[in-house]
Amino acid sequence: MDIEIRRVTSKTELKKFVLFQLKLYKDNPYWCPPLVVDELNTLRKDKNPAFEYCEAEYWLACRNNKIIGRIAGIINSKANQRWKESFVRFGWIDFIDDIAVSSKLIETVTEWGRSKGMTGIQGPLGFTDMDPEGMLIEGFKELSSLAAIYNYPYYPEHMVKLGFSKGADWVHFDINVPEVIPEKVSRTAAIVKEKYHLKTVVAKKAKDFIPYTKKMFRMLNDAFNELYGYAAINEKQIDLYIKQYFGFIRPEYVSLVIDDKHDVIAFGVTIPDMTYALQKCNGRLFPFGYIHLFRALKKNDAIHMYLIGVRPDYQGRGALALVYSDLHKSYLKHGIVKATTHAQLENNYKAISIWKNYDSRIYTRRRCWEKHFHLEQSI
Repeated sequence: MDIEIRRVTSKTELKKFVLFQLKLYKDNPYWCPPLVVDELNTLRKDKNPAFEYCEAEYWLACRNNKIIGRIAGIINSKANQRWKESFVRFGWIDFIDDIAVSSKLIETVTEWGRSKGMTGIQGPLGFTDMDPEGMLIEGFKELSSLAAIYNYPYYPEHMVKLGFSKGADWVHFDINVPEVIPEKVSRTAAIVKEKYHLKTVVAKKAKDFIPYTKKMFRMLNDAFNELYGYAAINEKQIDLYIKQYFGFIRPEYVSLVIDDKHDVIAFGVTIPDMTYALQKCNGRLFPFGYIHLFRALKKNDAIHMYLIGVRPDYQGRGALALVYSDLHKSYLKHGIVKATTHAQLENNYKAISIWKNYDSRIYTRRRCWEKHFHLEQSI
């Protein structure tokens, strides 16, 4: 039967767009549902400040009036300007195992991008680096997380068939938290703390971090500036992320390193593993989903390292060891035995080299795919 591509034009269709993944991954033990309300807010033009410099359209693939795929097309003008590229991004891509469906979805975003003057397509990417990115290519039988995209093994097979090639790979590390902080990490942390007159902020409540949060995200722009595809976030986005991250964090799982001028040098935002809780509530807060999430925040022996950053002039100087040493002390105090890292570029050696000091392994790998239009006339 013919595949019909429908552009999402209403709130009702947008909700169907978001909920499609819940049907596609129903009963999958490795998939972590996103919070539906967060997905909707990210995709809505009246809710997401990224639309100040991004364009986006969403499409559903249907057959016999049944949804069989979805895709978002995004043009991030700030990222294109930063990297001197003309890419249209694809994201929120999901489809049944039918090459005709995935081809039609990619073709739709490609033609939309061409109509906007783009010369290539890349993804999966979101509006910013704060959105989940990368298609899973290794670790299909590993538990996913709120901040990581999960997909079936046939996804990357389709991308290869459609002529895409590797743009970049991100890796996630799984770490067994040792009962003693590794000697090299502890020693490096002590040295850098004394040498550069650094200290960690002691916070009893999340609001104790508020005087530093804007500085933290502004520093993040500098820290991530050279990372693949990154584009600086604006002040409205910073306010949004402060609300998202610091509205529910446990302060004992956040490390904030400052200098004697109270400037932010490095930070680590980590939260208890929410995957099982999200699976129980299927991505919905109501009527009882918030109870599962609350319990996961309060009683947990696993942690996810969601956001780590070091100011560029302190990268490679040991500031990262100070963050991890500070977090490690808290993990031991509160019974954390397992940690998983945020997505880290496989060639970001300054960031990933520290895991050599731990009992760690790469447990998942995700890829951003690229394809330039000038190499072919059609898909």
